[in-house]
Amino acid sequence: MRRVTKQQKVLAITEILESYYPEVPVPLDHKDPYTLLIAVLLSAQCTDERVNKVTPHLFEIADNPHDMAVIPVEDIREVIKPCGLSPRKSKAISELSNILVEQYGGEVPKDMEALEALPGVGHKTASVVMSQAFGEPAFPVDTHIHRLAYRWGLSTGKNVQKTEWDLKRLFPRELWNKLHLQIIFFGREHCPARGHDPLKCPICSQYGRKTLFK
Repeated sequence: MRRVTKQQKVLAITEILESYYPEVPVPLDHKDPYTLLIAVLLSAQCTDERVNKVTPHLFEIADNPHDMAVIPVEDIREVIKPCGLSPRKSKAISELSNILVEQYGGEVPKDMEALEALPGVGHKTASVVMSQAFGEPAFPVDTHIHRLAYRWGLSTGKNVQKTEWDLKRLFPRELWNKLHLQIIFFGREHCPARGHDPLKCPICSQYGRKTLFK
C-alpha cells in the first residue's frame, strides 16, 4: 500500500470511483419524489433488485399519496410482503401518504427535517430523497458505505453518523450525490462484505487499512 496523506487518498479514491463509474443510475426505479420515497422506505433490509420487482405492482394500485392514503393498510401489506418488515412498512406508507395529503397538498416536501418527521423515514431515507429526487447535496450513508469508509481509512467506523460527518468533511460538497452512488456500485462489484480479497480490490489494495491484510 502507498503511504499517502489523507488528502491524497481522497483524491485518488475519487479518481478511481470516477474511472469505474463515470455515470451512475439511481438503483431504485421511480418516476417522481413520491415513488422514490416509497421505494427507499421499502429498501430497508431489502435488496434494490427485490424492491424494483415489488414497486410496479404497488404503484399500479397507487402511485401518488392521494390514492395511497385511501387504500387499506392490509392491501398495501399484501403487495409489499416480499420486501420484508411488511407490517411496519405498510403502516408507514399509509400514514405518510395521509400526512402528505393533509399537510403538504400531496407533494413530498423538499426539506430534510420535514422528511425525517414522516413515519418510517429516517435520516438516510430523507438524504436519498433530497439528493436523488431534488438534487440537493446530501451524503446518504447506509451500512455498505459505512463499511467501505472504514476499510478505506476514511472514517473510524464508530457509527453511521460519524461516517457521514467524516465523508462530508473530506469530499467536496458538489460530489456528494454522485459519490454516494459510486461507492455503492463499487462496493457491490469490487469490495463486497463477504469473500472480499483486499489484494484484488482496486482501492483496498492501495489505500485500505493494514488490518485488512492480516
